[in-house]
Order: sequence, then structure tokens, then C-alpha cells
Amino acid sequence: MTFNPVRPFRSDPATDAVAIVASAETCVRVDAPSRLHLGFLDPNASLGRRFASLGLVIDAFATRLEIAAAPETRVWSDDPCQHDAVRRLARHLDTLQRETGLRQPLQVRLRSAPPAHSGFGSGTQLALALGRAFCALHGLELSTRRLAAMLGRGERSGVGIAGFDQGGLLLDGGPGPGGTPAPVLARLDFPAAWRVLLVLDERIDGLSGAAERAAMDQLAPFPRELAADLCHQVLLKVLPAVIEQRFEPFAEGVSRIQSQIGDYFAPAQGGSMYTSAAVAACMDWLRAQGPAGVGQSSWGPTGFAILPSAEVAQGLIARGRAQGAIDPALRLVVCGGDNRGARIGTVSAAQA
Repeated sequence: MTFNPVRPFRSDPATDAVAIVASAETCVRVDAPSRLHLGFLDPNASLGRRFASLGLVIDAFATRLEIAAAPETRVWSDDPCQHDAVRRLARHLDTLQRETGLRQPLQVRLRSAPPAHSGFGSGTQLALALGRAFCALHGLELSTRRLAAMLGRGERSGVGIAGFDQGGLLLDGGPGPGGTPAPVLARLDFPAAWRVLLVLDERIDGLSGAAERAAMDQLAPFPRELAADLCHQVLLKVLPAVIEQRFEPFAEGVSRIQSQIGDYFAPAQGGSMYTSAAVAACMDWLRAQGPAGVGQSSWGPTGFAILPSAEVAQGLIARGRAQGAIDPALRLVVCGGDNRGARIGTVSAAQA
């Protein structure tokens, strides 16, 4: 199959992006990377602006889908277990057609998607991948931020939206007035040599939807002093360390952010900063082995350890397995950062 790439998508918040107009014989494909949510900075809006997030786009668990004109509308997945994702895509397609008035029958094929409710931002990537593909197919010039608002994404964190466009390590300023998507405050390339060890417990799901909102509403007020320390860690430790490619202060900063925000969210997670006890035990062991940026992405259950190299990551996996420190039921994946964001291109509809 021939894939014709059309540059990584870059959305300018001030102007809408140029769309790709696909012919009736063309299928538009979008590949959107996953993201890790590394922590909120101020869930209580001590300065009047709630949330703000630090996040990292990764080169694993991509969302890939294709869209093309068809005699009748059909949405399906290559993976028969992706029922929830297919339902979401069908709802988003209906919203896009209703909001734009473009009701041409379409086929949407989901090639791959991250595990849902696992901390990868799968809902946002599904919505934006479909929205971008829909716009490309119809020649619509809508920015990713506008698509996110249309499809109800970015209620709290903006790193999934910005990561779709740009990739990298991202800091956002929290949603704006009226719930507009969070502005990007900083975006940095993630060092090529650094690696992320993902620890997945596929037996359980993280909080989402109504349960997530209820958990957020029941949490105690977030101390202003803690928000100040988290901002201090990000601004004067994490971001400079990435620019200078100094791993140890980066790892220290991320681990401190995760520890403090994890303690705050612990009452909604059974008293722990981790949703999964097996992931918690693995992460505690990893942190004791040497410098690592350790924590849980969003509501989990996925844990992560950011490490200085692939060799260190593979060595830890081997040693952890040999020592029985890693539950055999856990799935471990080593990946890197993604500094490009979503890719969009075309394939022949007949081939697709």
C-alpha cells in the first residue's frame, strides 16, 4: 500500500490550517500519537485559572484511522474489541456532519487505538484524528482547537490537543474563559536518547466520564502552597533540564510533581497515588533502582518511568523480572518521545 504523507500537522492558533482536499477515489489517513499526563499544577484555581498540565507525547499506542466517501455510512475497527472506540467515532462523525451540514456517506476504519481509560488520552486522539480527517476530506479549514471545542475535548487538560499538533513535552495554562481549550505555555523537543518505560495493568481501567467528574468534585481544596511548589518544579527544574538535556534534575522534578499530585488524588484511588497495586509495587521498585522520573499518567492504571536510555530501560526490565519485582500480569513497553505530532496523508481508497 502506498502512503503519501502530507507533513506533520501544525495548527496555528491565530489562523486555521490549510486542509487537504481529497478526491472521491482517495482515502485520508491520520496517525495520532498518544500522550502521558504528567500532572496538574493547580486543580483548585488558586490564582483564578484551574488545572494547567504538564504532558509528554510518546511514540507508542498511536491512533490510526482512515476515512473515505462511501455509498453508505459505516464505522468499524480492525480490532473487534474496540467497541467503545467505534461508538465514540460514530458519535463524533454525527457531530461533525451536523455542525458542518456535510452529510455525505462516509466509511471510517479504525486501524489501531490505545487502550481506553488507561492514561493515554485515547478519547481526545480519536476525536481529533477523525475531525482532522473529516476536514481534509471535505476541504474544511478548521483549527485543531476549534475541532476540540466542537467535539467536547479539552475540558481540563490541553496537552492532548497541543500534542496532536506539535508533539513534544508540553505545558498548558489550563482552560480559558468559557471552557476554551488551554493555551500552550511551553513546548520542547523531548531528548531523543531518553526513554519511557510504560507499565500497563490491563485488568483494570482508570476513572473516566461521570465517575471521574464525581471524584474530582469530592477532593479537598488544593493548597496554594502546593500549587506554587509544582509550578516551581516545572519552571525551574523540569523545563530547563529538558533544554539542557540534564536527565537527573528532570527525573527529580517529574517524580516530585507526581508524588505531590498523586497524594492529592489518592483518596479517589483507594488511598494510593496509583490505581493498580501491581503497578504501584513495580514503580516503587523502579524508583529505588536509580534516577528515574516515576509516576502514573492521569487516572492510570498505566505507570511510567522516564529513563536516560534504552539500555537502562531494558536492563531494569531484565533485572526486575529476574528478581520477581514485576508482576507477570503487567505489560511493559519501552518507547520514546514523539516530537512531530499527528501525521496526515492519503492512500488509494481501493487499496485502503
